Amino acid sequence: MTGHRDAASTGPDDGTWRRVLTALRHDPLALGGALVLLVLLVVGVAGQWLAPAGINEVDVDRMLQPPSLDHPFGTDELGRDVLSRVLVAARVSLQVGLVSVGIALTVGVTVGLLAGYYRGWADNVLMRGMDVLFAFPVLLLAVAIVAVLGPGLRTAMVAIGVVYTPIFARVTRASVLAVREQDFVRAAISIGTSDLRIMRRHVLPNVAAPLIVQTSLSLAFAILSEAALSFLGLGIQPPDPAWGRMLFDGRGFVTDAWWLGFFPGAAIFLTVLAFNLVGDALRDVLDPRQLTVNEARRSSR
Repeated sequence: MTGHRDAASTGPDDGTWRRVLTALRHDPLALGGALVLLVLLVVGVAGQWLAPAGINEVDVDRMLQPPSLDHPFGTDELGRDVLSRVLVAARVSLQVGLVSVGIALTVGVTVGLLAGYYRGWADNVLMRGMDVLFAFPVLLLAVAIVAVLGPGLRTAMVAIGVVYTPIFARVTRASVLAVREQDFVRAAISIGTSDLRIMRRHVLPNVAAPLIVQTSLSLAFAILSEAALSFLGLGIQPPDPAWGRMLFDGRGFVTDAWWLGFFPGAAIFLTVLAFNLVGDALRDVLDPRQLTVNEARRSSR
C-alpha cells in the first residue's frame, strides 16, 4: 500500500515548484511577465486608492488634455483622468479573467475527468457536447450568450467561462486517459477503492500540471475576450471603466487624442503578453511532453 501511495503522488510537488521558480529566475522574459502580473494584482486590488482622481470626475475645462505632470495619461472627452480609469479598469479585467477561467476550469475538469475515467457512452455524450461548443468561434459564441442573457459584467464572465470550458475538458480528458492506465490506478481499482476517491486522490494530482499551464494561458485569452466584449458594448457598462470600452470611446479621437486608445491598449497588450510569457515558462517545466522535447534537445547537443 505504501508503494501504491508513493506512485500516485506524481503531481506538482515542492521540487516541481522549485524548478518553476528557478526557471523564472533564469528566464528574463518570464521573470518580467511575472513582475507585470504582480503589479497587475496590486493595481487590481488597490486601484481605487492608487487612482489620482475620481474615475467619473467630469471637468469640461480640461477635456482632451495630452499627457502631462497633472494627468500622466491625459484626459478624455469629458475631462476625466485616463490614468485613474486605466488603474480601476484593471480590477475588472482581473476579476473577469479569474472568475471566467475558474468557471471553465471547474466545469471543464469535471467533464473531462468523467469522460476520460468512465469512457464508453459517458465519453461520447460529454465530449460530443464539448465538440459542439468548440465548433463555434470563441467571440461569436460569447456574443451570442451575452445577447441572450443581456450585457453586463456577470454575463460576460459566464459567457467567457462557457466558451473556454471545452479547452479544459479536452486537456483533462487526454491526461486522464493516460493516467487511468497506470499501475497505481489499476491497483486502486483492484482493491475496491471507490471511483470518487480514485479520481480525487490518484487521477487529479497527476493531471494537475497541464491544467496549471492551460489556466495561465487561458487567463490571457479571457482578458482579451473581455476587452473585445466591452469594445462591442456587451461587457461592463458605462460609466464604469473597462479597457475595451475605453478603446471604443477613443476610436473617434485617434488623430486628435492618441492617448485615449494607446494607454488602455497598452494595458491589454502588457497583461496578455505577461500571462503568455509566464504560461510558456510553466509549460517548459510542468508539461511532460515539453520536458521530453527539452531533454532530447539537451542530449543531442
